[in-house]
Amino acid sequence: MTPKIIEKLKEVEEKRGIEILLAVESGSRAWGFASPDSDYDIRFIYRHEKDWYLSPWDKDETIEFMTEDDLDGSGWDLRKTFHLLLKSNAALLSWFYSPIIYVKDEKFYELFKPLANECFSPIAVSYHYLSMSKKYLEACRNDEVKLKSYFYCLRTTLTGKWILEKGTVPPVLFSELLVLVDDLTRIKIENLIALKAMKGESYYHPNDWELFGFLEKTLLDNEEKAKNLKAANMDKNEMERVFREILNSTT
Repeated sequence: MTPKIIEKLKEVEEKRGIEILLAVESGSRAWGFASPDSDYDIRFIYRHEKDWYLSPWDKDETIEFMTEDDLDGSGWDLRKTFHLLLKSNAALLSWFYSPIIYVKDEKFYELFKPLANECFSPIAVSYHYLSMSKKYLEACRNDEVKLKSYFYCLRTTLTGKWILEKGTVPPVLFSELLVLVDDLTRIKIENLIALKAMKGESYYHPNDWELFGFLEKTLLDNEEKAKNLKAANMDKNEMERVFREILNSTT
């Protein structure tokens, strides 16, 4: 599928007059627990020619596409990317740790990655995942649960736990989060990963109430500990300097 994805991205570049600086897989395929019928969630950052940024008018800063063969694409312009980075946007930060990369401008990556790490705000990202965890936990409070929802709850809850315990940008690969759980819980989760690889997105599974209890307790712990987290100290002047250098270096 990778050649098709790269071909589609080149088509978008030509049609929209842009240059894609980074394109990655985001979602269950990047997380490592895809179902056979999972979409390809392609996320990308792009830039226009420099003159595009000199206009006084607001412009569309997002590009989206969906193909018949389940390629779900969504991209942000460089300027929007910097606005989201200032807010320590969790999705944006995760793109730089995706294990599946389709397009990568080395100069852009070299300039932007350190900035992304510096702009990581533990409290902002923690509350993002906490909010998602609560939503998914309620979806799993049934005797039969959609396995997809169960994994979304597991991922967001363990990601929140990672931020609290490690204090760093959390990994994208779900398997790397399993160092946070005991052996019995890890085995339960690994068995569910193997099952999900064989089942469709709509598959429902009997709830493991012991595992649900672990999620519920971890979420409550995350919520309590998140109150003590700090925000990042962003240097907007440095961000602007990097923005200008990216525009000039990738022309």
